[in-house]
Amino acid sequence: MTNATPIYPHGNVEEIANDVFMLRGSIKMNPLVRITRNMAIIRKDRELSLINPIRVDAKVEAQLTALGDIKNVIRLGCFHGVDDPYYVEKFAARMWAQPGGTTYTEPAIDVELSSDANLPFDDGEIFEFVGTVQPECALLINRDGGILFTCDAIQNYGDYSYNNLPAKILMPFIGFPKTTLVGPIWLKVLTKEGESLESEFRRLLSLKFDRLLAGHGTLLETGAHAAVERAVDKAFDSK
Repeated sequence: MTNATPIYPHGNVEEIANDVFMLRGSIKMNPLVRITRNMAIIRKDRELSLINPIRVDAKVEAQLTALGDIKNVIRLGCFHGVDDPYYVEKFAARMWAQPGGTTYTEPAIDVELSSDANLPFDDGEIFEFVGTVQPECALLINRDGGILFTCDAIQNYGDYSYNNLPAKILMPFIGFPKTTLVGPIWLKVLTKEGESLESEFRRLLSLKFDRLLAGHGTLLETGAHAAVERAVDKAFDSK
C-alpha cells in the first residue's frame, strides 16, 4: 500500500451542508513553507466521495469512515494528487479525473471527469476549463444556494490558518492576500502563450453559487458569486 506521503497538520471533519463535509489541512511546498489545503467530502447514502483528498491521521480517518464508505476519489486540479493513491489503494476507491494531466499520472483513471459525467452523488455538475495547458475543473453542488468547489483556479483566504509562519509572512507579497482571488501562479502556468482564460472565468460566473470551498484557503460561507466576480475582474482588468 502507498503510505510514503507525509501527514501534515490538519483539522477534523466538519459538516457544511446536508451530506457535504470539509476538512482543512496543509502541505509543505518546500523545507520552509507549509500552506493550507482543503478536502471536501460528499455523501450519498453510505457512499463517500473525496474531493481533492488529503491524508489524515488515524483519529480523523476514523471520523471519515464513520460517515460512510470511501468509494470515490475525485481530482479537480492537475496539481493536487499526492494523496490520491493512498485512498484508492487502501479503500479500493474509484479514481475520477480529467485525462491529460502530466503532474500526477497515478493512480490510473477509472472514470473520466467531464461536464457530462454521471457523478456518484446528487445535484452535482462539473465545469471544465477549456484551453488550459493542463486539465482543471470545478464542481458545483446545486443545493443550499449552490456550493462551488475549486482546486487552484479560484482560491479564498479569510485568514492564514494552517499556513506556517513563513507562509503567513509571504502570502500577501506573492499574490495571495486575504480575499477571494484567481490563483496567480495557476493562471500564469496554465494559460497558453499569447492567450487568455478570461472567457472561461466569465463562463464560470454563469453558474449559480453562494458558497465556495477551494483547494486552498478558507470556506467562504456566503456571497461567493460576487466575490469570485470581483476576483475575475481584478485578475483580467489589465490584460
